[in-house]
Amino acid sequence: MRLMPLISSALVLAMSGTSFAQEWTEFASKEEHFTITFPGQPKVTETTWTSQFNAILPARIYTGTQGTGRYSVTVVDYNPIERLLSERSRTLPALDLAVHVYGPGYWKTDVRSAVVYAMSKYLERDAKITNVMSSFSDLVAGMIVELTNNADQSRTFASIYMHENRLVITEATIPKGYPPPTIFQQSLGWLDENGKRIRYPFIYHNEPDAPRPTSPGR
Repeated sequence: MRLMPLISSALVLAMSGTSFAQEWTEFASKEEHFTITFPGQPKVTETTWTSQFNAILPARIYTGTQGTGRYSVTVVDYNPIERLLSERSRTLPALDLAVHVYGPGYWKTDVRSAVVYAMSKYLERDAKITNVMSSFSDLVAGMIVELTNNADQSRTFASIYMHENRLVITEATIPKGYPPPTIFQQSLGWLDENGKRIRYPFIYHNEPDAPRPTSPGR
């Protein structure tokens, strides 16, 4: 008689776990060269991103929800930045080039500082930053920032990486008391031009002057 409630509880937990697992899928974007475990099929929004040196860059935001949790991946294409900032530098008087940071070559600084600049945006939020540290996703270098939102004490976990001139920001916001969104945070990976998973044998830093690996991860 005592076994019946225990068995019923176990069945409920098993069924709940199955239902939960079915809602998470491995999402891959061949165009943006990334893959991540996402809650369902994300909604895609076209937008723009203003870089540190005021270049307007194309961006996409992939969003989804799981219960009351909110998840997103923002991808900013920095590939046009050399053309954009070089064109701007040719339209500025020599005095402006000497005074302002818009001269030829500053696009490289914009690329190198993209991760730190994206992290600095979290300082503008109405939230307390509880953790900032360096991180690696499949050996691609980046940063992690964690916040507690002042309005409702929900927590935001964000990771920021730069891969092949694409800024990738993953963000998960979960209610107070919920466990960290590990399944989302740790599943980010990188794809080559054929959509195959890249696994680098070394730490990858997105340097504008560094030659691209001829056969990354192989």
